[in-house]
Amino acid sequence: MTSDNEMNQKSWLHKLQDKWKLKSLWQVVLVLVVFACTGMTVLWIKQPIFDILGIDRSEGGFGKTVLYLLLVLPLYQLILLVYGFIFGQFGFFWEKEKQFLRRIVSLFYRK
Repeated sequence: MTSDNEMNQKSWLHKLQDKWKLKSLWQVVLVLVVFACTGMTVLWIKQPIFDILGIDRSEGGFGKTVLYLLLVLPLYQLILLVYGFIFGQFGFFWEKEKQFLRRIVSLFYRK
């Protein structure tokens, strides 16, 4: 038997739908697929990019980590928009990109 409390709790998909202000659970699934595809693509292209730039990743280091973040973060954002377009969720990801850019810019222009 399930208690009333358990039945009143929303699933994690419904919570994401509310948080992201999406119209349906199908949209939530599509957004999650976009995030998954973007992450896998970045992992897949990271090594070739480092090879082209002549960066040896066999040893770690602070400089390599910073370089990785500077190269991959903008690339991740771009790929996110591309997959968002492919899966019909470009509007959602474009709004998130604008929020992200506003936060980055606000770090440099504190009032």
